[in-house]
Amino acid sequence: MSDYIVRAMAADGQIRAFAATTGELTEFARSAHNTSPVATAALGRLLTAGAMMGVMMKGEDDLLMLKVEGNGPIGGLTVTADSRGNVKGYVNNPAVMLPPNAKGKLDVGGALGLGVLSVIRDIGLKEPYVGQTILVTGEIAEDLTYYFASSEQTPSSVALGVLMNRENTVRQAGGFILQMMPGASEEVVGGLEKKLQGMRSVTELLDSGMSPEEILESTVGEWGLEILDRIPTRFHCNCSKQRIEKALISVGRAELQSMIEEGKTIEVNCHFCNQHYPVTVDELKELLAQAR
Repeated sequence: MSDYIVRAMAADGQIRAFAATTGELTEFARSAHNTSPVATAALGRLLTAGAMMGVMMKGEDDLLMLKVEGNGPIGGLTVTADSRGNVKGYVNNPAVMLPPNAKGKLDVGGALGLGVLSVIRDIGLKEPYVGQTILVTGEIAEDLTYYFASSEQTPSSVALGVLMNRENTVRQAGGFILQMMPGASEEVVGGLEKKLQGMRSVTELLDSGMSPEEILESTVGEWGLEILDRIPTRFHCNCSKQRIEKALISVGRAELQSMIEEGKTIEVNCHFCNQHYPVTVDELKELLAQAR
């Protein structure tokens, strides 16, 4: 198992914990979208969060969308995930370049600017659940920490990170989400807060060779860590020529006729994985025959 998520409990169920290593899927996203270093860091963090939050859902067909919209030069990010560890996403402006922030790190907060984080869960009800919060810092982990506390009333600690190689490929990526369950004692809450204050960054821990299990052991192990599950996670897009053709049929006869009259093969691009699908004039004519 290369990229994977660990689901765990501690303190007799008072702490719910998730940790992930996501270097391969983040590198796949970087390569597919040709993202700049700061865009890679932003997208990798949101993909990691999406993967962990996706496996929090119980239904096999449940879907999660994380959408970040800001007034910074990156424009925004969109990630979707399912409950089986599949995740995909894209950046509005993948080529954005910024100087490092005051700490000498990739300036994800500056790239996103001021804006809104939306969490949309489709769990099979008539309407999806939508939660929103302002971007507190734009650094994504802090914004999700604030989201869990304000929108879901779940005190949480979220850590996310992406470490780049000099040639701008992904060296490490991963994160963890620790959540206090209802009824957690003040002793456990205070102890965990104190523990987290002195922690190294999640990418430092991964780069030192620690696994997600070892990262959780180092954070909540003193309260009796219980590993419940290990779930493979990957960048997976379900686009296909068939889905593209359905989408083209849905635009209507007039639009399809206009494409046919241009007399050229069109190319449809998938936002999520950047796959290109050429559709010839003859194929457009077949789709026109199926359209209403």
